[in-house]
Amino acid sequence: MSTASSSESGGTRVLPVQEYVAGLARKRMAAGVLFRDERGRVVLVEPSYKPNWEIPGGAVEADESPWETVRRELVEEIGWHRPVGRLLVVDYVRPQDHRPEGVVFVFDGGVLTDADVAAMVPSPGEIRSIGFYTLAQAVDRVKPLLADRLAVALAAVSEGATVLCEQGRRIG
Repeated sequence: MSTASSSESGGTRVLPVQEYVAGLARKRMAAGVLFRDERGRVVLVEPSYKPNWEIPGGAVEADESPWETVRRELVEEIGWHRPVGRLLVVDYVRPQDHRPEGVVFVFDGGVLTDADVAAMVPSPGEIRSIGFYTLAQAVDRVKPLLADRLAVALAAVSEGATVLCEQGRRIG
């Protein structure tokens, strides 16, 4: 519906579409890519600006799709121009740490070799290091929410599925 109604002085006032849209909720979005090796280890990057490690990716900017975010972030963080694989995870994240609710997308980056990771060029001032880690090792480096999301993403790869999550926990 393109309009909404409200009561005004006993009559009905029709709200223009712009006013209706301005009142809609806003959600932050982020997108990342899951790279792994033949042994199931995942690629993590160590950011220079925060204590927790991440998968390559970042915040979706205005007028940018999640898959374009992944492409942009791969270039910015590790100097890679690679196609984005299929969608593995859509995760709804409730408000936390003074951040609004959001939606996180995780795409499949495929299977890499040690040589592939060695060819990644960490962005100076943004990424300190890059490496393969088992899920158990990742748990010690990433926030619990990302650890849960990584486990679900690895399951989605093996199932050939796209998984819905809430707070990193599979719901569908």
